[in-house]
Amino acid sequence: MTLFEELKARGLIAQVTNEDEIREMINNGKATFYIGFDCTADSLTAGHFMALTLMKRLQMAGNKPIALIGGGTTMIGDPSGRTDMRKMLTKEDIDHNAECFKRQMERFIDFSEGKAQMINNADWLLKLNYVDMLRDVGACFAVNNMLRAECYKQRMEKGLSFLEFNYMIMQSYDFYYLFKEYGCNMQFGGDDQWSNMLGGTELIRRKLGKDAHAMTITLLTDSQGKKMGKTAGNAVWLDANKTSPYDFYQYWRNVDDADVLKCIRMLTFLPIEQIQEMDAWEGSQLNTAKEILAYELTKMVHGEEEAEKAKQGARALFAGGGDTDNMPTTALAADAFTDGAVSAIDLLMLTGLTPSRGEARRLIEQGGMSVDGEKVVGVNATVSKDAFDKGHVILKKGKKAYHKVTLQ
Repeated sequence: MTLFEELKARGLIAQVTNEDEIREMINNGKATFYIGFDCTADSLTAGHFMALTLMKRLQMAGNKPIALIGGGTTMIGDPSGRTDMRKMLTKEDIDHNAECFKRQMERFIDFSEGKAQMINNADWLLKLNYVDMLRDVGACFAVNNMLRAECYKQRMEKGLSFLEFNYMIMQSYDFYYLFKEYGCNMQFGGDDQWSNMLGGTELIRRKLGKDAHAMTITLLTDSQGKKMGKTAGNAVWLDANKTSPYDFYQYWRNVDDADVLKCIRMLTFLPIEQIQEMDAWEGSQLNTAKEILAYELTKMVHGEEEAEKAKQGARALFAGGGDTDNMPTTALAADAFTDGAVSAIDLLMLTGLTPSRGEARRLIEQGGMSVDGEKVVGVNATVSKDAFDKGHVILKKGKKAYHKVTLQ
């Protein structure tokens, strides 16, 4: 199976501009391609996983990745998939986030000996003169076509700022610049980026002629990656200080039955033949598949040792075996107790299982909290210090979030 066929078999390809040329280029290691990462936070998320593993697959076949850090485009903000305008970040925040991204990407991509490049679009976008940009690039874009793009249409009712309206032009200019200066002949992105990416292809054709267009390939990956990496409204981070290896493992261990094989196919490096054999799995076999998924991805991000610890901790909950040594843990100080007890709401807050007292109250009212297997009843419930005689108590939030609490 060629690389292109494998990408299709893994469900990674949604749309392409020239399939025959793309197939020939990536199968023979001739592609210099880029994927963009806007620096909206100080860590990549599980939602970036598809892009990172895709870059790794292509690099292993001899193609050259360009990880484009969006130091410039982050100052505008991508309206795709948004119902409101993104929070405006300072240049200092963006620069800090970009450095964090670089350190995390180096775990996945080999940047040695010219095998890959990491480039920041702030290097050219922040130097552009606005009037010159309008004259040189703006004339290549028809407003009517831009407004038909899904990323804009979904925002028109609630309001689309002129700032965000410029994002398509900025992203298109990135591809044009990378094509000219770095020989980048292919771009990858989620299918919600299709209009922006076609804008780059068209800009190259308009500015450099039809012959250049023949070398401009847009390949589009499924936007499933955009849907990954969020649970209970919170991002699942690749930074261990923001999402522990155990919680990262637990996130993937708890994916829906309908999604587990799709995630294994898209995100892991298990042989496609092995995955195809798993397609017939059902019932308890899907729990095995979830363990495989969680272990493989945790090993990729946090290393084999942390993945093994997380697996053992999870089995203590799911399979009735293992131990709780590697479960997320909070040690309570003596002053957390009043009259020999601590409130259930305080436990949720101190462990970080809920971000606010209001959410803690709602969780308890809905019957979503238990302590050592016993459901907490009433928002005024407390947990006695005597409950810690065995050394700890285990909190459970909802059906899948566990946390160990000890005493200092």
